[in-house]
Amino acid sequence: MMDRIDRELLRLTQDGIGIEERPFLHAATALGIGEEEVVARLQRLRQNGVVRRFGTRINPRKADFPANAMVVWSVPRDRIADIGAAMAESPDVTHCYERRTIPGRWEYNLYTVLHCRDREDALRRVAALSRATGAAEYRVLFSTEEFKQRPGGRIGPAAGPERGQ
Repeated sequence: MMDRIDRELLRLTQDGIGIEERPFLHAATALGIGEEEVVARLQRLRQNGVVRRFGTRINPRKADFPANAMVVWSVPRDRIADIGAAMAESPDVTHCYERRTIPGRWEYNLYTVLHCRDREDALRRVAALSRATGAAEYRVLFSTEEFKQRPGGRIGPAAGPERGQ
């Protein structure tokens, strides 16, 4: 059961916490409780399924990873679960998800994102993923500018083409 403090804690942390020595100090001060209690409450909320995951998001460019690549893969339907799982397990891949194809226009159904120091490194890592999984048909799309990124992105199947893909 959640109480008023739990609800306020969720509100205070839903958009992320700072990367600092004491990341829970702000929430603890705002709630009038200790940092240890903040952590204990978040752990309990996680164990009870209220919080599905607690993660961090970095700005890859500021972290000296300027070569951000989305790789689109054309994978046979009967292999997408296995290849997707293998790619998702790769330490090089930060995002991995399936999307529907647009027959005759866009045949790529598996998407991965990698953050690397330079384009050559990204291309080497993509080639290694291709060899390791047998996914030979792909395109590498490098980002050029980030306009907006929001925390709290949804995990799971992505929107289909009819939703502005």
